[in-house]
Amino acid sequence: MKIDNLEEGFFYHIYNRGNNSENIFIEEQNYAYFTKLMHRYVLPIADVYAYCLMKNHFHFLLRIKEKSSVKEHELKYTTVIKPKIISASRQLSHFFNAYSQAVNKKYERTGSLFEKPFERKRIEDEAYLKRLVVYIHSNPINHGFCEKVKDYKWSSFNAIISENSTKIMREEVIELFGGKENFIFCHENLNDEDLIF
Repeated sequence: MKIDNLEEGFFYHIYNRGNNSENIFIEEQNYAYFTKLMHRYVLPIADVYAYCLMKNHFHFLLRIKEKSSVKEHELKYTTVIKPKIISASRQLSHFFNAYSQAVNKKYERTGSLFEKPFERKRIEDEAYLKRLVVYIHSNPINHGFCEKVKDYKWSSFNAIISENSTKIMREEVIELFGGKENFIFCHENLNDEDLIF
């Protein structure tokens, strides 16, 4: 199966789950560490528009940065050898490898933590993009973790509606929905299409 490279300037839905559907987040601190690694590995090569971390899977909506805006000195690797080619796909692989290595070490496990390769779907339609933001944030409702999106801690929803500093592309997401009120409305008035993608 041919894996598409992540092309600069495009939006992608990036998602994956634990190998054999096992949990990738065992305890609360794992979510925080994954988020910390996301900042370290993903932000230099992509803008984060939405994310949600669930017990055994995750979702990201990313826009891959143009190479001209990538600062190579900010890139991190899980190997000591600097890659010859800077690519978003490889950078995401370094991110997932770094997290897998940390989990394997902490919990004395071996083998792959994630299914390989990670899933990626290019998004080119604005209506689909908006629906994907709502779908990502409503994932915890779909899986029975909460009844309202604002009640789930490990998604970007609350970062987008708050006034606190964030690395999420808050203004761009809100603009996509025509304002904060409509952004909240779309998340509070979910239908079956929002929950099943």
